[in-house]
Amino acid sequence: MLLLLLLLFIYIYKWQMLGFGWAGIFRNHLVDSAEMWWPGSLVQVSLFRALHEKEARSKGGTTRIQFFLIALVCSFAYYIFPGYLFQMLTSFSWICWLAPKSILVQQLGSGMHGLGIGAIGFDWTTISSYLGSPLASPWFATANIAVGFVLVMYLMTPLTYWYNVYNAKNFPIFSSDLFTHNGTNYNTSAVIGAHFQLDYPAYNQYGKLHLSTFFAMTYGLGFAALGSIFVHVSLFHSREVLNGFREVLCGQAKKSDVHTRLMKKYKQVPMWWFLVVLVINMALIIFVCEHYLETFQLPWWGALIAFFIAFIFTLPIGIIVATTNQQPGLNIITEYVWGYVFPGRPVANMLFKVFGYISMTQALSFVYDFKLGHYMKIPPRAMFMAQMLGTFIAIIIYTITAWWLMDTVPNLCDTSLLPHNSPWKCPQDRVFYAASVIWGLIAPKRIFGPLGVYNNVNWFFLGGALAPILAWLVQKIFPKQKWISHIHMPVLLSATAMMPPATSVNYTSWLILAFLSGYVVYRRWPHLWQRYNYVLSGGLDAGTAFIAVLLFLSIQSNRISVDWWGNNVDGCPLASCPTAKGVLAEGCPAIS
Repeated sequence: MLLLLLLLFIYIYKWQMLGFGWAGIFRNHLVDSAEMWWPGSLVQVSLFRALHEKEARSKGGTTRIQFFLIALVCSFAYYIFPGYLFQMLTSFSWICWLAPKSILVQQLGSGMHGLGIGAIGFDWTTISSYLGSPLASPWFATANIAVGFVLVMYLMTPLTYWYNVYNAKNFPIFSSDLFTHNGTNYNTSAVIGAHFQLDYPAYNQYGKLHLSTFFAMTYGLGFAALGSIFVHVSLFHSREVLNGFREVLCGQAKKSDVHTRLMKKYKQVPMWWFLVVLVINMALIIFVCEHYLETFQLPWWGALIAFFIAFIFTLPIGIIVATTNQQPGLNIITEYVWGYVFPGRPVANMLFKVFGYISMTQALSFVYDFKLGHYMKIPPRAMFMAQMLGTFIAIIIYTITAWWLMDTVPNLCDTSLLPHNSPWKCPQDRVFYAASVIWGLIAPKRIFGPLGVYNNVNWFFLGGALAPILAWLVQKIFPKQKWISHIHMPVLLSATAMMPPATSVNYTSWLILAFLSGYVVYRRWPHLWQRYNYVLSGGLDAGTAFIAVLLFLSIQSNRISVDWWGNNVDGCPLASCPTAKGVLAEGCPAIS
């Protein structure tokens, strides 16, 4: 057990530090450039300035620090209701009450297992948990996400389900679970052989893997987003990408802005510091993969391919995140590539995804911190040491916490055995597990390839590649229509990339608040928006975080719960029922 814990620690530490290396390579372009403004960092910038800058209070008004404290106290006091006493506030799906025995009505109204029409969450964690703070999203990015969400949830999903595309009615309308053809849960243990590899005879006997149609179409949209990123960056950001790689490879200097000029008075972090971190961690990864090849299933050359993917995509994806505050999901490319190269090996596929995609995600997180330090004029070397030390401490805490939860929480992440209102259902981890089965164990050739059920989903690649070209042509034809220039196809097509585990109520609540902040308040009361918007976001984050930790330590960890109808989250039990004739599911009425 101790050896396994040590390996897990090294494993987590490697990909965290690997991302740190990619961040260092591209930090000059993604941090120093004025065009890379990182909207999300403005929340922390406003908060820190409110905390440290002296400000005179106007008569009858409040200073920003007072406003922050008011928001913190209010969110702290309020969260006890959606977090513990009245959990239905996390997904208030009132339409389900109109027809408590109708599957159709509950599919339409459920905010957690359906389309979420009319569903809304009165909980800051519901609103900000997947897409970040809605108060930090630029309005053009919010509009693109809104269009993408409406097209997927209110057009594509109902059409594919009610026209029974891929036998959609055999499964729930919204689910990340894996199924057999008749709608029962897929038993992955039945097709796993030695060393966690696919047992091909057992798979052929047990039958093909099936997904809910929404889940399959979500992957299709991931294909489309992937195709659109290449074309969009080529059409709209080719100069920035070329300049960024030129700076990395040739050391060419770039034009500086006022922040960059002010930061030059500090000693800069030499590039070789980041390169040493990167090379050491790459060497450790290659050593561990080769030394424990039977366990990890990933050869050394596979790790090198993952490194190359992370290097190539960090800059273009970073440009999109730095200008839109939204990160298109590129996890599919790593899963797809390695699923074809080495099918039937789920552990290798997960590692390839970690080294190729998640390390890039961590790199952008580190770059975000660098930009925050850039705005706040923190010495770069102090920032470097703080990040290294903070990452090291966080890894230890994360690992200890994970083992503690696995030892103390019965049936952790097992939704079939946990109560309906349990906070330990692990939606993100269940999606990660499903992805390891789809792309690693069964492999894309038997899911989306010629041997699979969903081979036509590959046409999304072509559609995604054509979409930015159409937007570019329309922009050239109608240059005076400024709104056309704000069409951002990678953001639009990847709007629902977090679904699942995110649900429709997460999106509807986020979009409502983002619209009120970024459009209504910004245009009608710009002074108030500029003064208080980001401070409000920081106060809501801080208050909710404090009370969530307090509730867990004092009540939830001791398994003290309040059992009443207000804690029946969502209140739409039939939304997950299949509607095909003859397909039975526990707790669902039979369809004749």
